[in-house]
Amino acid sequence: MATTIWLVRHGATEWSQNGRHTGSTDLPLLPEGRERATAVAPVLAANAFALVLTSPLQRARETAALAGFAHAEVDTDLLEWDYGDYEGVTTSTIRETDPGWSIWDGAVPGGESADQVAARVARVIARADAADGDVLLFAHGHVLRVLTAVRLGLDPREGRRFVLDPATVSVIGHEHEWPALRRWNSST
Repeated sequence: MATTIWLVRHGATEWSQNGRHTGSTDLPLLPEGRERATAVAPVLAANAFALVLTSPLQRARETAALAGFAHAEVDTDLLEWDYGDYEGVTTSTIRETDPGWSIWDGAVPGGESADQVAARVARVIARADAADGDVLLFAHGHVLRVLTAVRLGLDPREGRRFVLDPATVSVIGHEHEWPALRRWNSST
């Protein structure tokens, strides 16, 4: 049977609260983000994980530590989508000059396409499948949504259909031989 992958999006930051695209900008968690990251610890503690990975950015690493996984191994393939020139900019501001723009299918000047993010997460999935048991990932909203789409056999752009709030737990398991969502965007 294939690996079950647990996902935790980092806790809230100033930019995640106000809708700014936060890729490589290394922001700390807000007090609320730390509180919610700590709240997921009991949910995760009930499970054994063969592999625990985190994005190298402090918001993901701090979430991992607060959730009881300070030993999480850093994996740069879990970095958030590279927003290029749109780093720190909101979707509504981008749409002032590019009406209808979306990260999922719009141009990202100086950044990554959905297919480039998908290539990174495919490597994470391969690592997960090589593990001898369940895997836990701490990362960011867009990259985890792309990972979910890819794991489910969907086009990476279909990540648009998986809303993922800060400091939530999601589980991609299986129904028979098919990858399937077992839990999504849960705060408990």
